[in-house]
Amino acid sequence: MMVKKAAGLWMALAVMAMAGSTAAYGGETDTYVTGTYINGTDVSGQTVDGARAVLENPDSYCLEVVEKNGDKEVIKGSEIGYRATVTGDLAALLTQQNESGRVTGPAVQHRFTVGVTTVYDEAALQERIGRLPCVSGEGVVKTEDARISSYVEGEAFTVIKEVYGEDVEPDRTMEVILAAVAAGQNRVDLNSQGCYRGVNVTSEDPRLIQLCAAMNQCRDMKITYRLGQEEEILDGGQIASWITGTTDGQIQVDQEKAGAYVKYLADRYDTADRPRIFKTAAGNEVELTGPFGWKIDQPYETAALISMIQTTQTQERTPQYTRTAVAGETDWGNTYAEVDLSNQHVYMIQEGAVVWDAPCVTGDVAKNYVTPPGIYSLTYKEKDRILRGKKKADGSYEYESHVDYWMPFNGGIGFHDASWRQKFGGTIYLYAGSHGCINLPPEKAKLLYDYVYQGMPVICYQ
Repeated sequence: MMVKKAAGLWMALAVMAMAGSTAAYGGETDTYVTGTYINGTDVSGQTVDGARAVLENPDSYCLEVVEKNGDKEVIKGSEIGYRATVTGDLAALLTQQNESGRVTGPAVQHRFTVGVTTVYDEAALQERIGRLPCVSGEGVVKTEDARISSYVEGEAFTVIKEVYGEDVEPDRTMEVILAAVAAGQNRVDLNSQGCYRGVNVTSEDPRLIQLCAAMNQCRDMKITYRLGQEEEILDGGQIASWITGTTDGQIQVDQEKAGAYVKYLADRYDTADRPRIFKTAAGNEVELTGPFGWKIDQPYETAALISMIQTTQTQERTPQYTRTAVAGETDWGNTYAEVDLSNQHVYMIQEGAVVWDAPCVTGDVAKNYVTPPGIYSLTYKEKDRILRGKKKADGSYEYESHVDYWMPFNGGIGFHDASWRQKFGGTIYLYAGSHGCINLPPEKAKLLYDYVYQGMPVICYQ
């Protein structure tokens, strides 16, 4: 009878198991039932102390990292100096199982999470995370937004399709795995934690398609710069090679390359502060430099060039200048004043002819007040002016001289009448010259005043 009873019980249990039912067992009450997992670790049959030992054993800890494609990587506790201390109530879990009848079976979940404090080598963990294939990129297909092809001479721009890859955002992945280890977890799913890069722009994006068409328009555009009597043509091939992409549907241009082109124009066509050959009234040629001349405003012009490219339209342009000169074969044209410092003489040239001239006295050589040679322009002209030297400690000035006609062209240096002089020209400037100005006979200064105008070139030479 006992055998039958046992056989009957065995058959009943077998039927229950086949039906997926659960069963309650008596017996041991100081161990966890079969199928018990705490923080992802199997503690079936362990006592509370045994479970604690298992959970705190550094050699038993590992973190399973599940990747998007189903591949798994394991980070072992021994690799990262891992140590854990259980802070949760393990005994309460055992009591719960005992009070519920120690039920086990496929329909019952015995998975629990308890608090732990962990200590590990964060630098070692970060290094290990960095070696994960999904992070290091070894053999991993990279996610890429749809984009426009790079410039290739003779070929049109095209839209390149997006790529749905398997690479992660390194910062997010690092954050998720660090948190999992800190919590003593044994498994982390990178995909469900939002670690993978996503595609933001597809090949169907109308803005990308429109941009590609605009970039192909750039290949056919042309910008012609007018620089005096010269011209420079920037063709579409070069323009297209500067395009780097788009932002908010607008073509983006490599600013360094656009700036380099403007610098090329400035290096070739700027004349201000650069040597030039001047032919004097006497027919001699002298080399001079000076602030008067052409000077392209490079920052302004670079921005203007980028804006023109973004329109994709063929156009012409005269550059913006910070300094300008007279358009023509020479910067000074055919109307200017010239000062022969060696021969102490001034000439007024109008429409290519000498219409006025006079002897002068320039800067005192003995006192190092030499009038500097160069190419300048008249700043302004003014009548009835008092010229003053440097202010002294007592409030007076080194000198104060009234002039009827004042025509500056180089800072404080300019033409003016000098009624205190009896003689002009010759070698007076070598020992009794001016403080740098061009002293003129009063009646001559009056006539010159009527000829000159603001911005007119003034050329001084030895």
